[in-house]
Amino acid sequence: MIQVMATLLVHIVPHTKDDVVIGEHGDAIKIKLRAPAREGKANAALMRFLAEQLQVPGHTIVLERGRRTRNKLIRIEGLSEADARRRLLGAV
Repeated sequence: MIQVMATLLVHIVPHTKDDVVIGEHGDAIKIKLRAPAREGKANAALMRFLAEQLQVPGHTIVLERGRRTRNKLIRIEGLSEADARRRLLGAV
């Protein structure tokens, strides 16, 4: 059985007014988050936001790289990269 998995680059802007996908930032998807960038709050908010926006269970989303930076590498199991980008950028 072939397992589908998306790998996305995400650029976050923490401590903003709303949780929202802004568009693209180079190869990354730019996302604004209300959570502050301390004590892992922005990372946790990003995982919840992505699960909600992509309509997937939270456990399928893994932060591979970028725990302490705005640029993050996210792995999403059960979704192709094209599907993930379309779901996130579709409303932008």
